[in-house]
Amino acid sequence: MITLLVLASPLAAQTPDPLGLEPVKLPAELDRVLRDYEAAWKAGDGAKLASLFAEDGMALPNGSLPIRGRAAIAKWHTKPGGELELRAFAWGISDSTGYIIGGFRYAGSTGPGGKFLLALRRKPGGPWSIAADMDNSAGRP
Repeated sequence: MITLLVLASPLAAQTPDPLGLEPVKLPAELDRVLRDYEAAWKAGDGAKLASLFAEDGMALPNGSLPIRGRAAIAKWHTKPGGELELRAFAWGISDSTGYIIGGFRYAGSTGPGGKFLLALRRKPGGPWSIAADMDNSAGRP
């Protein structure tokens, strides 16, 4: 009986990340970047998404040409993008630069999803903004 309770616990039901890496907890200031990105993507709010980028930031989406600058990023993202889920596998920061390496997928989807790299920068004492966002799909092994 005890064994059955352990097997049915939420911890036992967890599966490894489909990209094969263990997600890590981000500091709040970096986690905010991911959560705001998810919200803007879901809503199809190009202006909100672009506001997360540095003025001269770049988006490097899978299968598309590079997109430079907030205005172009806002124009590019105009339709709701679905229930995007972002998680971090590694991160690092210094005074004015940083990065987040992670994975993405959509709620309810199967398969590995994709990978991303956010290059970050900030002015002294300011919030982090995205200098570059590169993503690509993860192929099945």
